[in-house]
Amino acid sequence: MNTHGPRRVFGPRPPLRRRPAGGPNPLRRRTDRIQTWCTVLFVLILAVGLPAAAISAGYAAHASQMRVVAAETSARHQITARLAEATPGPDHSDVREPRQARVRWVADDGERHTGTATLADGGDSGDEVRVWVNHEGALAQPPSSPSTARSMGWFTGCLTAAAVAAVALTGRARVRRALDRGRYARWEAEWKVVEPAWSGRNRR
Repeated sequence: MNTHGPRRVFGPRPPLRRRPAGGPNPLRRRTDRIQTWCTVLFVLILAVGLPAAAISAGYAAHASQMRVVAAETSARHQITARLAEATPGPDHSDVREPRQARVRWVADDGERHTGTATLADGGDSGDEVRVWVNHEGALAQPPSSPSTARSMGWFTGCLTAAAVAAVALTGRARVRRALDRGRYARWEAEWKVVEPAWSGRNRR
């Protein structure tokens, strides 16, 4: 037994295993490389293009709707009017249903007006209510709120994301089907050449 460590083996050393040389795989066809690049492009679209498109579209829709909100807010203002007739309130105290009611008000020029406004609550004739009017003093709908702009931005962003994902998935599926058709056609052509020799039909 050797107490001085492992025994040395004399003679030539066995050759080291070398890694395969780098370069393209000879078994990879051109269609395989195309499919790989399409997969990489698909992943990039989902990882980068989809968020960028959704955020851009969402911000654009929000900014556009905020301009509408600003324009409507500047063109309309609230005044105090009085109910021209009694309006029944909601059947339940915890339910606030908008309802139409006849109201009368005095415009900024002192002219008296009467019209039908949408109110959140009912009331008796002569009760004061707040209504929206335009610069001409005519009744108008309340201006859009910033929450409407935010909802529009989120909706547009989500819709854009779904559209980008659908287009990317459809494009990837079509490319793959086209590549598969080319592969099947080449396989069939090669099989027509190989099959007679493989089956022995040419040995007769």
